[in-house]
Amino acid sequence: MSDRIEITPTEAGVVRVFDVDLDAEEAKAFNRRNGSWPLKDALGAELLDPEYVDLFQIEDLEGVGLVGYLQDGMGVAAAELADHRAALDRLTGTVLVLGSRAFGGTAQALDTRAPLHLVATFNEEKAPLSFDPLPDESARLDNKPQKAPPSDAAMSGRVATIALLVLFALTGLVIWVAS
Repeated sequence: MSDRIEITPTEAGVVRVFDVDLDAEEAKAFNRRNGSWPLKDALGAELLDPEYVDLFQIEDLEGVGLVGYLQDGMGVAAAELADHRAALDRLTGTVLVLGSRAFGGTAQALDTRAPLHLVATFNEEKAPLSFDPLPDESARLDNKPQKAPPSDAAMSGRVATIALLVLFALTGLVIWVAS
């Protein structure tokens, strides 16, 4: 059986869980990238980033469980997991968890095939968006930047310039009167 999954280039925050019909040793070979990558081929993916591919044995999640891993590790809301909890708790053996980042922002159609079976698709929980006023007065646009007062060196330079202009004018006046 083949499951067709459409990945859009703007997809973000989607987590897919697959049951993998392989034992632990077969799963290691299935995830080995040596010229070809059987996992990528079974997904039918054009691009797959191995950094965001989680293939593991459910038994390795001792004390946490798959539901805890999805909630705490992948950011899936508890309310969304509740609808699929029974199906997730029935899983044993090897599981594949893919986040949206595994597809590198590339549009592609996945045609999954054995040993992969899509169990569920979830959305990561997102923090609510709020547009509260900015807390600091300096962060507001209506506040124009204030000019810093001139330094002592700048003031001394201005006084010296004026004094030199006055001396130049006086010297010019003396030369004009003397001629």
